Amino acid sequence: MAMEGYRGFLGLLVSALLVGFLSVIFTLIWALHYREGLGWDGTGLEFNWHPVLLVTGFVFIQGIAIIVYRLPWTWKCSKLLMKSIHAGLNSVAAILAIIAMVAVFDYHNAGNIPNMYSLHSWIGLIAVILYFLQLLLGFLVFLLPYAPLSLRAVLMPIHVYSGLLIFGTVIATALMGLTEKLFFVLKNPSYSSFPPEGIFTNTLGLLILLFGALIFWIVTRPQWKRPKEPNPNFLHPNGDTTEGVDGSMAINSGNNTDKSDLELNNEVAARKRNFTLDDAGQRSTM
Repeated sequence: MAMEGYRGFLGLLVSALLVGFLSVIFTLIWALHYREGLGWDGTGLEFNWHPVLLVTGFVFIQGIAIIVYRLPWTWKCSKLLMKSIHAGLNSVAAILAIIAMVAVFDYHNAGNIPNMYSLHSWIGLIAVILYFLQLLLGFLVFLLPYAPLSLRAVLMPIHVYSGLLIFGTVIATALMGLTEKLFFVLKNPSYSSFPPEGIFTNTLGLLILLFGALIFWIVTRPQWKRPKEPNPNFLHPNGDTTEGVDGSMAINSGNNTDKSDLELNNEVAARKRNFTLDDAGQRSTM
Protein backbone atom coordinates (compact mmCIF):
# COMPACT_ATOMS: atom_id res chain seq x y z
CA MET A 1 0.00 0.00 0.00
CA ALA A 2 1.45 3.35 -1.07
CA MET A 3 1.82 6.07 1.53
CA GLU A 4 0.10 9.38 0.87
CA GLY A 5 2.62 12.23 0.88
CA TYR A 6 5.56 9.83 0.86
CA ARG A 7 8.12 12.46 -0.14
CA GLY A 8 7.07 14.75 2.67
CA PHE A 9 7.27 11.89 5.14
CA LEU A 10 10.71 10.88 3.91
CA GLY A 11 12.00 14.44 4.18
CA LEU A 12 10.74 14.82 7.74
CA LEU A 13 12.04 11.39 8.72
CA VAL A 14 15.55 12.14 7.43
CA SER A 15 15.43 15.53 9.16
CA ALA A 16 14.36 13.95 12.46
CA LEU A 17 17.09 11.31 12.30
CA LEU A 18 19.72 13.93 11.45
CA VAL A 19 18.63 16.32 14.21
CA GLY A 20 18.37 13.50 16.75
CA PHE A 21 21.81 12.18 15.86
CA LEU A 22 23.26 15.70 16.12
CA SER A 23 21.68 16.04 19.55
CA VAL A 24 23.54 12.94 20.72
CA ILE A 25 26.81 14.12 19.17
CA PHE A 26 26.45 17.60 20.71
CA THR A 27 25.83 16.04 24.13
CA LEU A 28 28.98 13.93 23.80
CA ILE A 29 31.02 16.96 22.73
CA TRP A 30 29.66 18.94 25.67
CA ALA A 31 30.61 16.17 28.11
CA LEU A 32 34.02 15.37 26.60
CA HIS A 33 35.20 18.85 25.61
CA TYR A 34 33.52 21.35 27.93
CA ARG A 35 32.87 19.10 30.98
CA GLU A 36 36.22 17.25 30.93
CA GLY A 37 35.05 13.76 29.97
CA LEU A 38 33.33 10.70 31.40
CA GLY A 39 34.07 8.48 34.37
CA TRP A 40 32.52 6.49 37.20
CA ASP A 41 34.22 7.79 40.34
CA GLY A 42 31.63 9.95 42.08
CA THR A 43 32.99 13.16 40.55
CA GLY A 44 31.59 15.41 37.84
CA LEU A 45 32.88 12.92 35.29
CA GLU A 46 30.30 10.43 36.54
CA PHE A 47 27.58 13.07 36.43
CA ASN A 48 28.35 13.62 32.76
CA TRP A 49 26.88 10.20 32.00
CA HIS A 50 23.50 11.60 33.08
CA PRO A 51 22.92 13.94 30.10
CA VAL A 52 24.70 11.64 27.64
CA LEU A 53 22.56 8.59 28.44
CA LEU A 54 19.31 10.50 28.78
CA VAL A 55 19.64 12.32 25.46
CA THR A 56 20.71 9.09 23.76
CA GLY A 57 18.07 6.85 25.28
CA PHE A 58 15.21 8.86 26.70
CA VAL A 59 15.14 11.39 23.84
CA PHE A 60 16.62 9.89 20.67
CA ILE A 61 15.85 6.17 21.02
CA GLN A 62 12.41 6.82 22.50
CA GLY A 63 11.65 9.15 19.60
CA ILE A 64 12.58 6.44 17.09
CA ALA A 65 10.42 3.94 18.98
CA ILE A 66 7.47 6.32 18.70
CA ILE A 67 7.59 6.52 14.90
CA VAL A 68 8.66 2.95 14.12
CA TYR A 69 5.09 2.00 13.14
CA ARG A 70 5.04 4.87 10.62
CA LEU A 71 7.87 3.54 8.48
CA PRO A 72 6.20 2.33 5.26
CA TRP A 73 8.97 -0.20 4.59
CA THR A 74 7.84 -2.10 7.68
CA TRP A 75 4.16 -2.30 6.74
CA LYS A 76 4.68 -5.72 5.18
CA CYS A 77 6.25 -7.00 8.39
CA SER A 78 4.05 -8.79 10.89
CA LYS A 79 2.47 -6.72 13.62
CA LEU A 80 4.06 -8.95 16.25
CA LEU A 81 7.51 -8.19 14.85
CA MET A 82 6.84 -4.46 14.92
CA LYS A 83 5.49 -4.67 18.46
CA SER A 84 8.67 -6.48 19.50
CA ILE A 85 10.89 -3.84 17.86
CA HIS A 86 8.86 -1.07 19.47
CA ALA A 87 9.08 -2.75 22.89
CA GLY A 88 12.80 -3.48 22.42
CA LEU A 89 13.67 0.14 21.62
CA ASN A 90 11.69 1.39 24.61
CA SER A 91 13.38 -1.20 26.83
CA VAL A 92 16.83 0.02 25.73
CA ALA A 93 15.77 3.61 26.47
CA ALA A 94 14.54 2.53 29.92
CA ILE A 95 17.83 0.79 30.75
CA LEU A 96 19.85 3.86 29.74
CA ALA A 97 17.54 6.06 31.82
CA ILE A 98 18.11 3.90 34.90
CA ILE A 99 21.91 4.07 34.49
CA ALA A 100 21.64 7.85 34.06
CA MET A 101 19.61 8.10 37.27
CA VAL A 102 22.14 5.99 39.18
CA ALA A 103 24.95 8.24 37.93
CA VAL A 104 23.37 11.46 39.15
CA PHE A 105 22.34 10.06 42.55
CA ASP A 106 25.81 8.57 43.04
CA TYR A 107 27.41 11.91 42.17
CA HIS A 108 25.16 13.79 44.58
CA ASN A 109 25.74 11.33 47.41
CA ALA A 110 29.52 11.35 46.91
CA GLY A 111 29.60 15.16 47.06
CA ASN A 112 27.02 15.50 49.85
CA ILE A 113 24.71 17.33 47.47
CA PRO A 114 20.98 17.17 48.35
CA ASN A 115 18.82 15.02 46.08
CA MET A 116 15.42 15.79 44.59
CA TYR A 117 15.20 19.48 45.47
CA SER A 118 14.76 21.03 42.00
CA LEU A 119 11.78 21.09 39.65
CA HIS A 120 13.97 19.36 37.07
CA SER A 121 14.52 16.40 39.40
CA TRP A 122 10.84 16.19 40.37
CA ILE A 123 9.54 16.15 36.82
CA GLY A 124 12.38 13.90 35.68
CA LEU A 125 11.62 11.26 38.30
CA ILE A 126 7.90 11.41 37.50
CA ALA A 127 8.70 10.92 33.81
CA VAL A 128 10.87 7.86 34.57
CA ILE A 129 8.19 6.28 36.77
CA LEU A 130 5.45 6.90 34.21
CA TYR A 131 7.68 5.55 31.46
CA PHE A 132 8.19 2.26 33.27
CA LEU A 133 4.47 1.98 34.00
CA GLN A 134 3.79 2.66 30.31
CA LEU A 135 6.31 0.00 29.30
CA LEU A 136 4.79 -2.54 31.69
CA LEU A 137 1.26 -1.76 30.50
CA GLY A 138 2.26 -2.11 26.86
CA PHE A 139 3.98 -5.42 27.50
CA LEU A 140 1.11 -6.98 29.46
CA VAL A 141 -1.80 -5.66 27.41
CA PHE A 142 -0.55 -5.20 23.84
CA LEU A 143 2.47 -7.47 23.37
CA LEU A 144 1.30 -10.58 25.19
CA PRO A 145 -1.77 -12.22 23.57
CA TYR A 146 -3.82 -12.61 26.76
CA ALA A 147 -5.67 -9.30 27.12
CA PRO A 148 -9.23 -9.29 25.71
CA LEU A 149 -10.00 -7.05 22.75
CA SER A 150 -12.39 -4.93 24.79
CA LEU A 151 -9.59 -4.03 27.22
CA ARG A 152 -7.20 -3.25 24.37
CA ALA A 153 -9.77 -1.02 22.71
CA VAL A 154 -10.27 0.94 25.94
CA LEU A 155 -6.59 1.29 26.79
CA MET A 156 -5.20 2.03 23.32
CA PRO A 157 -6.13 5.77 23.23
CA ILE A 158 -4.79 6.15 26.78
CA HIS A 159 -1.58 4.33 25.82
CA VAL A 160 -1.05 6.55 22.79
CA TYR A 161 -1.78 9.79 24.64
CA SER A 162 0.31 8.93 27.69
CA GLY A 163 3.25 7.92 25.50
CA LEU A 164 3.27 11.26 23.73
CA LEU A 165 2.79 13.07 27.04
CA ILE A 166 5.78 11.28 28.54
CA PHE A 167 7.93 12.05 25.51
CA GLY A 168 6.99 15.73 25.66
CA THR A 169 7.72 15.76 29.39
CA VAL A 170 11.14 14.22 28.76
CA ILE A 171 11.95 16.96 26.23
CA ALA A 172 10.94 19.68 28.70
CA THR A 173 12.91 18.03 31.52
CA ALA A 174 16.03 17.79 29.35
CA LEU A 175 15.84 21.51 28.54
CA MET A 176 15.42 22.37 32.23
CA GLY A 177 18.38 20.16 33.11
CA LEU A 178 20.67 21.80 30.56
CA THR A 179 19.82 25.28 31.81
CA GLU A 180 20.16 24.27 35.45
CA LYS A 181 23.61 22.75 34.86
CA LEU A 182 24.84 25.85 33.04
CA PHE A 183 23.76 28.10 35.92
CA PHE A 184 25.71 25.86 38.31
CA VAL A 185 28.97 25.58 36.36
CA LEU A 186 29.30 28.84 34.45
CA LYS A 187 30.58 31.30 37.03
CA ASN A 188 33.59 32.93 35.42
CA PRO A 189 32.66 33.84 32.76
CA SER A 190 29.03 33.80 33.79
CA TYR A 191 26.23 32.27 31.79
CA SER A 192 24.80 35.73 31.11
CA SER A 193 27.98 36.84 29.33
CA PHE A 194 27.39 34.42 26.42
CA PRO A 195 30.44 32.14 26.90
CA PRO A 196 31.15 29.54 24.19
CA GLU A 197 29.93 26.67 26.38
CA GLY A 198 26.67 28.47 27.05
CA ILE A 199 26.04 29.13 23.36
CA PHE A 200 26.98 25.56 22.44
CA THR A 201 24.67 24.04 25.07
CA ASN A 202 21.83 26.37 24.14
CA THR A 203 22.20 25.09 20.58
CA LEU A 204 21.99 21.54 21.92
CA GLY A 205 18.73 22.48 23.62
CA LEU A 206 17.34 23.83 20.34
CA LEU A 207 18.27 20.58 18.59
CA ILE A 208 16.47 18.53 21.24
CA LEU A 209 13.39 20.73 20.94
CA LEU A 210 13.42 20.50 17.14
CA PHE A 211 13.77 16.72 17.28
CA GLY A 212 10.76 16.49 19.57
CA ALA A 213 8.73 18.74 17.28
CA LEU A 214 9.55 16.60 14.21
CA ILE A 215 8.61 13.39 16.03
CA PHE A 216 5.31 14.88 17.17
CA TRP A 217 4.49 16.04 13.63
CA ILE A 218 5.29 12.66 12.05
CA VAL A 219 3.32 10.65 14.58
CA THR A 220 0.21 12.84 14.49
CA ARG A 221 -0.34 12.77 10.69
CA PRO A 222 -3.23 10.34 10.05
CA GLN A 223 -2.21 9.77 6.41
CA TRP A 224 1.10 8.27 7.59
CA LYS A 225 -0.46 5.76 9.94
CA ARG A 226 0.25 2.07 9.47
CA PRO A 227 -2.70 0.47 7.63
CA LYS A 228 -4.60 -2.30 9.36
CA GLU A 229 -3.71 -5.86 8.54
CA PRO A 230 -6.16 -7.78 6.33
CA ASN A 231 -8.12 -9.80 8.90
CA PRO A 232 -5.70 -12.42 10.23
CA ASN A 233 -7.74 -14.87 12.36
CA PHE A 234 -6.35 -16.45 15.47
CA LEU A 235 -7.53 -17.77 18.80
CA HIS A 236 -6.50 -16.12 22.06
CA PRO A 237 -5.39 -18.36 24.92
CA ASN A 238 -8.45 -17.11 26.81
CA GLY A 239 -10.71 -18.45 24.08
CA ASP A 240 -11.60 -15.21 22.26
CA THR A 241 -11.60 -15.39 18.47
CA THR A 242 -10.36 -12.18 16.88
CA GLU A 243 -9.95 -10.69 13.43
CA GLY A 244 -7.35 -8.10 12.57
CA VAL A 245 -6.23 -7.29 16.09
CA ASP A 246 -4.62 -3.88 16.11
CA GLY A 247 -3.43 -3.96 19.69
CA SER A 248 -0.02 -2.48 19.10
CA MET A 249 2.14 -0.98 21.78
CA ALA A 250 2.08 2.21 19.87
CA ILE A 251 2.77 5.03 22.08
CA ASN A 252 3.33 5.97 19.43
CA SER A 253 1.40 4.67 16.54
CA GLY A 254 -0.42 7.97 16.18
CA ASN A 255 -4.00 9.10 16.55
CA ASN A 256 -6.87 7.04 17.96
CA THR A 257 -7.80 4.04 15.86
CA ASP A 258 -10.56 4.74 13.35
CA LYS A 259 -12.50 1.64 14.35
CA SER A 260 -11.55 -1.04 16.85
CA ASP A 261 -11.35 -4.66 15.86
CA LEU A 262 -14.16 -5.42 18.27
CA GLU A 263 -16.42 -3.07 16.35
CA LEU A 264 -15.27 -4.70 13.11
CA ASN A 265 -16.20 -8.13 14.42
CA ASN A 266 -19.62 -6.85 15.48
CA GLU A 267 -20.16 -5.38 12.02
CA VAL A 268 -19.23 -8.66 10.33
CA ALA A 269 -21.56 -10.56 12.65
CA ALA A 270 -24.41 -8.14 11.90
CA ARG A 271 -23.92 -8.59 8.17
CA LYS A 272 -24.07 -12.35 8.59
CA ARG A 273 -27.31 -12.06 10.55
CA ASN A 274 -28.83 -9.77 7.89
CA PHE A 275 -27.80 -12.17 5.16
CA THR A 276 -29.48 -15.05 7.04
CA LEU A 277 -32.69 -13.07 7.51
CA ASP A 278 -32.76 -12.02 3.84
CA ASP A 279 -32.22 -15.59 2.76
CA ALA A 280 -35.04 -16.80 5.02
CA GLY A 281 -37.37 -14.11 3.64
CA GLN A 282 -36.66 -15.12 0.09
CA ARG A 283 -37.43 -18.76 0.87
CA SER A 284 -40.75 -17.84 2.52
CA THR A 285 -41.96 -16.15 -0.70
CA MET A 286 -41.15 -19.08 -2.94
